[in-house]
Amino acid sequence: MASINPIRIPGNWRLGFALDYHTLHSQFVGHDEFGHPIFDTERSEIGDLLYRLKYKADRSAANEIVEAAASFVRRWKIKPDLILPVPPSKRRNFQPVLLLAHGLAAKLGLPLCLDCVTKVRGTPEVKNIYEYDKRIAALENAFNVKKSKVQGRVVLLFDDLFRSGATMDALTKALNEQGEVAGVYALAVTRTRSAL
Repeated sequence: MASINPIRIPGNWRLGFALDYHTLHSQFVGHDEFGHPIFDTERSEIGDLLYRLKYKADRSAANEIVEAAASFVRRWKIKPDLILPVPPSKRRNFQPVLLLAHGLAAKLGLPLCLDCVTKVRGTPEVKNIYEYDKRIAALENAFNVKKSKVQGRVVLLFDDLFRSGATMDALTKALNEQGEVAGVYALAVTRTRSAL
């Protein structure tokens, strides 16, 4: 099983963790022939697995990530009623966060709720917005919660990569206000070193 180094992630949920930092260090080494920057990057073990899955479409990395996440949740001793993945913001051939959420739900024997929250309006990718307040504003009233599916339940909100937490904060707010949940915990596979 992949080694992890759990890190608290701040937000308006009860408690949240990332399994480790995504990168351990990254150093600029120059530009490629197209003028794109090149970095010498060392990733954490779980960060490297997520990088392979998310950016290289290496689905073989998913099982180790799921094993590590499930092991952590069992040790965390929280009692979620369901797992809710953060809705993907970018179209891909496959969605890494959904693949991992399916695996995690199966390992933990919990329901996975893919339609508990829907985006009701388009939003820009928040990773391209550099001020936290502007990220929150871009996500304001962007989500609709199906109250009948979550009311009174404890939700484990799951994402693959935690950057600023703006999307997870907006979802937690919607779950609390619209869904009247009993509580929200947050789990991400990795956390970036920068909140940008």
